[in-house]
This record gives sequence, C-alpha cells and structure tokens, in this order.
Amino acid sequence: MDTAPNDLDRLLDAALLHVAFDGWSPETFVAAIADSGLDPAVAQALCPRGAVDLAVAYHLRGDAAMVARMQAENLSALRYSERVAFGIRARLEAADDKEAVRRGTTLFALPQHAADGARLVWGTADAIWRTLGDTSDDVNWYTKRATLSAVYGSTVLYWLGDQSEGHEATWAFIDRRIENVMQIEKLKAQVRGNKFLSGLMAGPNAILSRIRAPGPRADMPGHWHGTDPNA
Repeated sequence: MDTAPNDLDRLLDAALLHVAFDGWSPETFVAAIADSGLDPAVAQALCPRGAVDLAVAYHLRGDAAMVARMQAENLSALRYSERVAFGIRARLEAADDKEAVRRGTTLFALPQHAADGARLVWGTADAIWRTLGDTSDDVNWYTKRATLSAVYGSTVLYWLGDQSEGHEATWAFIDRRIENVMQIEKLKAQVRGNKFLSGLMAGPNAILSRIRAPGPRADMPGHWHGTDPNA
C-alpha cells in the first residue's frame, strides 16, 4: 500500500491534540485518524500497534530534531562533557509538548512496553554519541550509551517536575549528573594508572577487550571477537 511521506506526521500531529486528555491510547488513535483525514487502513498500516507506535514516532521525531540542532551548532569551543550536556538539553528542548512526554513516560513504564521505552532511551543516547563523533568500537561503546541512558532517563523525570523559570533547575541537574559521570571516568583512569589495581583487573580487562560494538548487520547488541571462528 503506497502512502505519502508525510502521512505519519499528519497522523502524529493530529494525535498530539488529544494526548493531553486521553494519553497514547486507542481513543487518541481513533481521533487522530478522524482529524487527519487518513484512510483507517493507511493509518493501521503505518501504526500496527496504534497509539503506541505514534508515541514511538513522537520520540524519534524529537531525536531527529536534537541531531539537527547539534549538527547546526559549533560545539568546538565546549569541553566534551559540555557537549554531552548540550545534547541532553537539545533533546529536552526538542520535546515541544511536555504532557506528551509525560504520557509517554507512563506508557513505556508499563511492563508490556518497557522494552520499547528502554530501546528508545538507548537510541537517544546513541544518537548523541554518534553526533558527537564517537568512534569507540569496544566495550566502551556499551558503557558510554548505558551511562548516558541513565543520565538522560533521570533527567527526563526531573524535567517533568521542574517548575523553575526556563527550566534552569533541570540544566543545573544535567551538569551535576555529567560531573558525576566524569568522576567515574577519573576513577577508572586512576585504576589504570595504579600498578597493583591494574594487575588485578588484567584478567577482566582481557575478557572485555574482546567485546566489540555491534556491526551494521549484527543480530545481537555486540559480537564476540575471539580466535575461534565459530565463537
């Protein structure tokens, strides 16, 4: 079935008018179809899970806006930690409907949709790192994204409850969380520089060194790079 490129955007824009009242629900999906004027069959083809897929589309739209803003800014004068903080802030500012985010957070907290929520947050973290030019291809590929996912997830929850002018409290919260992450990185560097501790970690580090970032066609989130061709 052929659909115009903007059909999903039309459906999503129509849905956002109802999300504040009905959440990302079947009622919202039905109302969005009616308001957008799309053929119900087309809407169902675009979003087989209804409003859940619209919530996913809304998150991905925010990721795309974040990447566009990061690419448009000259971040070269910023420290690396400040660039990461800028990415998180850009992502939050790309969310033009706080109530839609709040409803989405509730939706993806449900057990049946938790995997989608985790995947979306991971995707946001990955988009930030890739836009900043991350070239890691070992275990650091995972640790960077896992750490940033945790920072972003906690920041979203803080932002949703932030009543400060211009969300200044949220921006300060981001800076504190990033500083905590940088302290962990400093600790890791100290361990590597300590002959005794680095000796203790030699075995685990040797194992971790075999982990690689996922390839473009990898079915698993990473692959084992060993001497056994069947490994």
